[in-house]
Formats: sequence, structure tokens, C-alpha cells
Amino acid sequence: MIETHQLTRRYGPVVAVDHLDLAVERGEIFGFVGPDGAGKTTTLRMLAAILTPSEGAAWVNGRDTVREPQQIKEHIGYMAQGFALYGDLSVEENLAFFADIFNVRGAERRARIERLLRFARLEEFRTRLARHLSGGMQKKLGLACTLIHEPEVVYLDEPTTGVDPVSRREFWDILRGLHLQGITILVSTPYMDEAERCSRVALFYEGRIIVCDTPARIKSLVEGDLIELLPSDLRRAREILSRLPYVLEVQTYGKLLHVFVGDAASESAPLRQALLDEGLAVEHMRAIRPRMEDTFISLVGRQRGGAAPASPGGGR
Repeated sequence: MIETHQLTRRYGPVVAVDHLDLAVERGEIFGFVGPDGAGKTTTLRMLAAILTPSEGAAWVNGRDTVREPQQIKEHIGYMAQGFALYGDLSVEENLAFFADIFNVRGAERRARIERLLRFARLEEFRTRLARHLSGGMQKKLGLACTLIHEPEVVYLDEPTTGVDPVSRREFWDILRGLHLQGITILVSTPYMDEAERCSRVALFYEGRIIVCDTPARIKSLVEGDLIELLPSDLRRAREILSRLPYVLEVQTYGKLLHVFVGDAASESAPLRQALLDEGLAVEHMRAIRPRMEDTFISLVGRQRGGAAPASPGGGR
């Protein structure tokens, strides 16, 4: 459904997207993950035929994004990061407005509006002004407006940022419904739990994709077993553990440390003892399975050529 070849975008001396080769199959939920400024939004905008590549090419369902931008725009839906609806229009009026833009009229327009109101669970809010909706309902309305012309491909740029966990879950329930309908979805997200719900994930770093695979295979890229512990002194504990020869990597998660070792069963006790010998208490310690977040931090740390960065917390 989507293919790129050496896709590149420069802003002066800055390379935002660096010779990107990508292939997305029809009907996939394909996730873009990476730090701020990694090139996710720029890539989505080029694939939506909004930005022109500096080099390379991209095709959406066989159409060239540079030579056939209008044909592409008729068959895609694009939902930007910010609230892009009209706050002084009601929920139903916003849907009607976007239906007019895409020339969806008459009985078909009424049927689609009703269907999308049910689909987005906004039926009882149809007369409420968009600016008076909660953040989660605004996101669902934005998605409904994106779907009014029944696109084959939907681009979602961090669609759940800033909304509560319940609204995020509801939004992804809706995406699963679209996935079952065979719609191809490209979604960028800072949330690692959302990345795990994708068919495949591309990890962006400095304009390049450093890994692209299923969530399960990506999580298997981190070597060793993982031990989670809560020490009495986080900074000192990290310094001590980083010096141990059997410790592969140490990551910080709020008040917790995630420690990668060769074998958790045989090395947990020596690890705890090393901290006790330095006068530190261990309030909590257990072996856990690596999550997407652990892998993300580890891979980005390798790209930076140094220690893994601390997690921002909150499952991001």
C-alpha cells in the first residue's frame, strides 16, 4: 500500500528524513516511534503529499506523491497532532463540513455521519460545540472527520497525546475496528504500550529507521535477562551496578532501575549483595520480561554510543 525509496527531506543544512526505504502492507497498523525531532511527522506529511521530498520518492497505492498528489489526497485521511477542527461548530456540524469538503452529499452524507457518530461513540454529543468537548472526545471527533470520505489509508500523528488513559484505550478500540475493516493505518506515538498494539513498528532516530519489525521481534533484540529493582539511593546504585562485569546495561525508570544481566537466576543474588556491600538497601527486586520501552531506550542508547537514556516514565 505504501512504499518509499531513499525518501529524504532537508530543511537547509538539517536532514529531517534521511534516505528512507519503507514498505507498508495493505491493512497493517504500522507504528512510527522515536524521540522528538526524529522525523516521524515529516515522513507522514510527505506520505500525505503535503510536503515535497528533497530526494527520493514515495508511492501510496501505486500513486506517486509528487506527480499525483491530488489523487492521493482523495484516498487518504490525515489527522495532525493539534486540534484542527472548528471549535464554534458542533460535533455534527464539523462532520457535515468535512463531508462537504470531500463532496460527500445527500443521503450518503447523512448515512456516513450517523455511522461515524455511532462508531466514535459521540451520538449523545452531536449538538455540543467542539471546543466544549473533552480532549479524548476531540480526538475521536477528529478521527471521525478524517474518515468521512472513507479513505483507504489513515495517517495519525500522535493522536492520543495529552488525553487520559481511558480515552486512549477507547481510541485504540476504534482503531482496531478500522483494522478489521482492512484500512491501512500509519500512526506515530510516544507511548510504548500503543506501539505494542501495532502490526509492525519502525523506530526512528535522527531521520533514519534503525529497526523495523513486529513488536515481539523488536523486544527480542535486547540481550540478556531483565531485573527490576528499587534501591535506597538511585544514583549510587546505578554507578555501582554499571561497574559490575556481568551487568550488560542499566536503565532508569523513575525511582526504579532496570538492569540487564546475562542470567537473572544466577546473578540476582550477587547483584543484590553488591549493593548491600556498599551500604545500600534494596526495597524491591524481581525478574521481568523486557517491554517495548526497554528495547526502545536500549536501541537509542546504542545509536548515541553511550549509556541508555533515562525513561520519561508513564509508559512513554
